[in-house]
Amino acid sequence: MNRQRRKTETQKKAADRGQWASKTEYILVVAGNVVGLGNLWRFPYLCYKNGGGAFLVPYGLLAVVVGIPLFLLETSIGQYTQEGFVTCWKKLCPLAQGMGYACIIMKLYSLSYVIVQVWALLYLVFSFRSQLPWASCENTWNTANCTSLQILDSPTTNQTNQTMPTNTTSAATEFWERRVLAMSGGIEELGSVRWDLALCLLASWMFCYFSIWKSVKSSGKVAYLTATFPYVMLLILLIRSLTLPGAWDGIYYYLYLDVNRLAHLEVWIEAGAQIFFSYSLTAGTLNVLGSFNDYNNNCYKDCFWLCLLNSGTSFVAGFVVFSVLGFMAQKQGVTVDTVAESGPGLAFIAYPQATAMMPFPQFWTVCFFLMLIFLSVDTHFVGVECFITSACDVFPKVFHKPGRHEIFALIICLIFFLLHLMFVTEGGVYVFNLVEYYGSTRACRYFMALSECLALAWGFGADRVMNIIEDMTGQRPSVFFKLCWKYIIPLLSLSSFILYMVDYKRLSINDSYVYPDWAYALGWTMTLSIILVVPLWAAGQMCLTPGTLRECVNLLISFVPAFVRPLSSC
Repeated sequence: MNRQRRKTETQKKAADRGQWASKTEYILVVAGNVVGLGNLWRFPYLCYKNGGGAFLVPYGLLAVVVGIPLFLLETSIGQYTQEGFVTCWKKLCPLAQGMGYACIIMKLYSLSYVIVQVWALLYLVFSFRSQLPWASCENTWNTANCTSLQILDSPTTNQTNQTMPTNTTSAATEFWERRVLAMSGGIEELGSVRWDLALCLLASWMFCYFSIWKSVKSSGKVAYLTATFPYVMLLILLIRSLTLPGAWDGIYYYLYLDVNRLAHLEVWIEAGAQIFFSYSLTAGTLNVLGSFNDYNNNCYKDCFWLCLLNSGTSFVAGFVVFSVLGFMAQKQGVTVDTVAESGPGLAFIAYPQATAMMPFPQFWTVCFFLMLIFLSVDTHFVGVECFITSACDVFPKVFHKPGRHEIFALIICLIFFLLHLMFVTEGGVYVFNLVEYYGSTRACRYFMALSECLALAWGFGADRVMNIIEDMTGQRPSVFFKLCWKYIIPLLSLSSFILYMVDYKRLSINDSYVYPDWAYALGWTMTLSIILVVPLWAAGQMCLTPGTLRECVNLLISFVPAFVRPLSSC
């Protein structure tokens, strides 16, 4: 197809769908989406747990052979087709359109992460109190077993021999479990809605709506604040944390080189999983964001800088986290591994407890939770925007009209707000963990990566993808990318998928609460709802397409044109 003709068609479609006002907006939105909570609360802990500096070896290697190639592949097909993650497959490989619907289902589950933003908002409100409520046991929700920070940090106590008394719970843990979550006995006991969390949930969805109500015209503007502010907070916290006593002890634990860990397969699997989640791969997000680009945008160069920014942010965040944990460990007279946490345990127990020990604790707590909120805000509204855009692209005659996007976005936000009320009940944390564990598992990501590479590199044709990128950017990608798409990524994805299924472990909370059997069945239903839709859609297409089996396959995967017909004729 003539390049000028293709560009004219792209401009016409951009007028209907919308387009980034500038390259800066695109970079900020993508950066805000891929730099998220995983960079702050998952990567540093993985480094510490899996050999410190040695973990950077598998992480860096897999970023090069998996992360960057998939990032480029997904961004480029979005930019080329100017379609969401459902309809783009009609133009590339119709047999694989089930992957688009799988992405929609995955998005439904992954939007549950809004609850992290809700918790952070509530903590932010409490951070303005003269006495931080997680620093003492003088509150109505505390039990007789509560141990306050004042006891732990008493000047009369010999800190070198100080340990937490047995059968006690820290004030920070009790605030988290008894005041914020008000945890019930299990998922069977949902209990009542927590009104303060419900208000925070409403605020989160209202902010989301007004960020996306004009599609990329509004989300691009919002990203100027939401994508840059976390870096300001991260820099402030980095400077402060490095000056804390005990900070370098924590950094030693973070970067301690244990080369022997490289011999463990789980370290490589953890590194690969982190790449998939932190780069937002196989979720359809990069595809949609790239679809709002100009046809001649240099997505080839963009992918390198955005991936470098993501990984660099993760590495720097580790210094912030572990220097604070080192300070906390010194204050309590314990080793860093005693206080090392990841996930919500780091963000809502360990870090607030550490900031409460600092001078001017309210200021540092506010900085931390503002950073946490803005990190989650980007991921949230970008996820919703991608969901809405892809749904609108399925019915362009209905939704690509003035005013329709705003109404549809309002309906979607309202529906999700009502659905997510279950997460702010007394048993909501059990529901959230179940959805988070099974609704977007590594198995789903590995399967989607395998399917994506088979469809594009083998079905549509890796050479055609290379030609498309060259046509858009004026720069032909290295043959290394072709090797990754055709061989390395499918092999690694298939191996990781099999290993995950063989080594599957049931979800539990705090190694104590075990879900009932029906909950595990529900969890696997969520996982299979993502995986099975791909082959089931393909099977349905094969049955509905007339002709012999070979003719159906050639028609639905564009296999023959991939190596017989030149790109210019497609």
